[in-house]
Amino acid sequence: MKRINVVGTSASGKSTFSKALAQKLNLSYIELDDLFWLDDWKESADQDFFEKLQQSIDQAPHGYVIDGNYSRTREIKWKEIDTLIWLDLPFRLNLYRSLKRALHRALTQQKLWNNSNNRESFKSMLSRDSIIWWMIKTHKKNQQKYLQMMKSNEYAHIHWIRLRTQTEIDIFLKQTYNPK
Repeated sequence: MKRINVVGTSASGKSTFSKALAQKLNLSYIELDDLFWLDDWKESADQDFFEKLQQSIDQAPHGYVIDGNYSRTREIKWKEIDTLIWLDLPFRLNLYRSLKRALHRALTQQKLWNNSNNRESFKSMLSRDSIIWWMIKTHKKNQQKYLQMMKSNEYAHIHWIRLRTQTEIDIFLKQTYNPK
């Protein structure tokens, strides 16, 4: 495992897991949200986003852990990855985490990513575009999509790891080692 993409529904723990895994394996950590989001919740143009992603991959010759889904980046991400780790937690846990995380972020006004000024707000938390509604709308669709991809010959070159509980995630991290 040297070129890894961690995917999963919003609030599945991708960032926390990806950072821990990258540190444990001494690999670069690439956060797609940080590459995508500009100040004031502006989205990067696709070409700019793709270039930032490719540059981040190129700057990690010893390997990387990419944190995030972004289907439109699949061609770039998956052409060289050897492992895909899917955090496939139950809907009720993702919903609880989404609510808890959004509330915490809105209360603390913590900056979400290094390269933008974006912060969660109560207004955005309750809007149709909120990350909570996004999780609700995409949880099942993401599950179906990744199940199909796991079975697809197109992605047979990728080692798929599906972790379905927090216990499985914790055990995986504990048992993963860097064979230097």
